[in-house]
Amino acid sequence: MNDAPARPAHGGAGRGRGLLALAGVTAGWPGIAAAAAPTAAETSTLGLLLQALLALLIVLAALFAFLWLLRRLTPAQTGAQGVVRIVGGVMLGTRERLVVVEVADQWLLLGVAAGRVNHLHTMPKPPLDPGQAPMPAASPFAGKLTELLTRHRSGR
Repeated sequence: MNDAPARPAHGGAGRGRGLLALAGVTAGWPGIAAAAAPTAAETSTLGLLLQALLALLIVLAALFAFLWLLRRLTPAQTGAQGVVRIVGGVMLGTRERLVVVEVADQWLLLGVAAGRVNHLHTMPKPPLDPGQAPMPAASPFAGKLTELLTRHRSGR
């Protein structure tokens, strides 16, 4: 019944040949061969952690590439390219504000509230002085950042 030779009492050389014979017999059946062969390489926690980290890096790289491509392919939403440009505005309440909008050579004063926009006044666009270039409105963050950078460069 058993084709493997009998094992000697001291358990030496006969054991290796029995495993080789078993591996040779089960080589034709992958399911049995996998069950019969001892698993030498156990998955380690470090290996699983590195695999998850690599997968995360691949997903983040794909997301970064998609966003970069999206930014490159969509037209820029700057005020100079559009027909309508927001010149300025002021908040009047939590949901109400006054907005000055430039359309062609006209400035429109609009009242904006929740769900409504009312036209309040129209005036011609004021001429710019030849030496005065239009300056973008600086945000408080930009002013603070400039101040910190100049202070850092001067060594204070």
